[in-house]
Amino acid sequence: MTELHNLTAVEQRHLLETGELRPVELAEHYLNRIEELNPLLHAFTTVTTDAAVARAEALEDGCDPGAPAHLSTSEFARSSGREPRPSRHDSPLWGLPFADKDLTDRAGVPTSYGSRAFVNNVAQTSSPLVMDMDTAGGVSLGKTNVPEFGFPAYAENRLPAGHARNPWDTERDPGGSSAGAAVAVAARMLPFAPGSDGGGSVRIPAAACGLVGLKPSRGRVPGASGIDSLGGLAVGGPLARTVADAALLL
Repeated sequence: MTELHNLTAVEQRHLLETGELRPVELAEHYLNRIEELNPLLHAFTTVTTDAAVARAEALEDGCDPGAPAHLSTSEFARSSGREPRPSRHDSPLWGLPFADKDLTDRAGVPTSYGSRAFVNNVAQTSSPLVMDMDTAGGVSLGKTNVPEFGFPAYAENRLPAGHARNPWDTERDPGGSSAGAAVAVAARMLPFAPGSDGGGSVRIPAAACGLVGLKPSRGRVPGASGIDSLGGLAVGGPLARTVADAALLL
């Protein structure tokens, strides 16, 4: 039988949609991969195990973890002005694991920006791209490693946990700045991952790690449009093992 992590994201999405695979089962599989491989590869700066499992369980139950027990998801959404929780059949990423690049904020989770100065910085609110990924039904497993403030095109930083290493040869660099995202996908710790690219920060690690990486046109990805970024250059883009998986994430 093919291991879950060897299936493409498109294949996993099909199994989730048909009910042959459960979000909790998939999340736990990848969390086990991370526990096994991350001590060597340093793809993740933070792993949010409990939150990931809770999110996957909520998707399976079709409920919103923030909703009072006596209200259905749709009732809570209407009463609170929120959108209904993603469902299996209308959410493109329903149940699929991913991770947030450690330049983007997720409320309640540390954002280090790849800098020792921010290792204890816990975000109070979530970035637009993070909220978009949640709305699409994804399950975040944590934060992926970046060089300091995402500026260099290589992975090195001075974080206590260490910088990301190329899974094909740990003596070589995986490129940056979406370093940990690329390492996690190449090492099959994630089916795909969002990155960001100003001057090559998706494309360079994709090339170094043997992946598909795309820098979309500015404005193509609303949650990371580039319009408000440094120099108007950095936009959100996918990292994946296949063109079809990159298209799904885009």
